[in-house]
Amino acid sequence: MTLDAREFRDAMGCFATGITVVTAKSNDGEKVGCTANSFSSVSLDPPLVLWAVAKNANSYDAFMEAKHFAIHVLHAGQENVSRLFATKDVDKFNEIGWTESQDGTPLLDDYSVRLECTTEHIYEGGDHVIIVGRVFEMDNPDVEPLGFYQGKYAKIVTE
Repeated sequence: MTLDAREFRDAMGCFATGITVVTAKSNDGEKVGCTANSFSSVSLDPPLVLWAVAKNANSYDAFMEAKHFAIHVLHAGQENVSRLFATKDVDKFNEIGWTESQDGTPLLDDYSVRLECTTEHIYEGGDHVIIVGRVFEMDNPDVEPLGFYQGKYAKIVTE
């Protein structure tokens, strides 16, 4: 059976996710970042997470060579940040507050959770590459996360 790519994408959209912005610095010093909802925890011991970057992403080469990266789980008020980092050919870091970590990774000032990682493994994944990172620093201000469901931003209600 051959699956239609659009139908498959729509089906995967039925799985509600959070939204992250992943940032890194290339070997030539360029700050990069992209919006990703392909994020998951992998292991508690050691603390590992994964995310996937498209092979045709402008930031692909930078993420492939980066030894460090940061994953920012966006909070409910950051739809604009999600959209900003989903665009191409824009200096995204001029639009938001950020600082640089000791290893040079750009860190967003605002987020629901931030994980600083070292690249542990890289795996082929079709039109994406799966990057597994070992978390070495974490900040969790416990703010309501931004959700995504069926191609739309969604509010996550906790009780």
